[in-house]
Amino acid sequence: MARRVANALVLITAGSNCDRETISALEMAGAMVSPVHINDLIAGKVSMSRYQILVLPGGFTFGDDISSGRVLANKIKAHLSKDFKAFVKEGKLVLGICNGFQALVKMGLLPNLGKKQKQEVTLTFNNTARFEDRWVYLAGNLNSPCVFTRELHRTLYLPIAHAEGRFVVDKPATLKQLKKGGQIVFQYAGADGRTIDDSVNPNGSTANIAGICDASGRIFGMMPHPERYVNRLQHPRWTRESLPDVGDGLVIFQNAVEYALNEL
Repeated sequence: MARRVANALVLITAGSNCDRETISALEMAGAMVSPVHINDLIAGKVSMSRYQILVLPGGFTFGDDISSGRVLANKIKAHLSKDFKAFVKEGKLVLGICNGFQALVKMGLLPNLGKKQKQEVTLTFNNTARFEDRWVYLAGNLNSPCVFTRELHRTLYLPIAHAEGRFVVDKPATLKQLKKGGQIVFQYAGADGRTIDDSVNPNGSTANIAGICDASGRIFGMMPHPERYVNRLQHPRWTRESLPDVGDGLVIFQNAVEYALNEL
């Protein structure tokens, strides 16, 4: 019997710059990974249907012209909307990291509360008015349906690198619905994993939100970079602290691969 394989597509385009780290993380998690340029998808040279996991990596796609992720979102909506809808309808997994997260919300694919792919949230300029490049602690929501964070019962420590990472909602009812559905997956927190207030919020995000999923838990976006901490050597204090060999971010990719192998 042939061994089952989780096939992952890492979408790249002008300005993608975290694709290699993302590919490496997925391969460490056991996936077979293909970096695919968006133009090859649009031209029909590659079909999304052969993959179970789709990742939009970080970067500064199209120079973040207009706003971060907006041009990529418009390009996908104009040329690949049908393919994306089919991919999601089949119950497959979509992950957006940093710029990828920005694109997903501007496509309306996250959080997709009304099921009409209308934009209900955005990621905009940090309230610090500067690019934030630092490491942060993340508290996970144990009641979230998110596939990527299953059985994750610990605080994560991951890097951020963004100028437009402040999460805001269109109206209070949207935030209420996100909370009710368990769709707030990660919040910026203190090292204890319990402190969630302005003192630990790096960008002014509403409710300290660092990552959300759709109602199914199969579409997930986060501003911190899990692919940048999958090995202890990537930790900023690896020479001074006793650390596990595996970095905190790898579990995100492992959960995706496990789901793809067992459920798709």
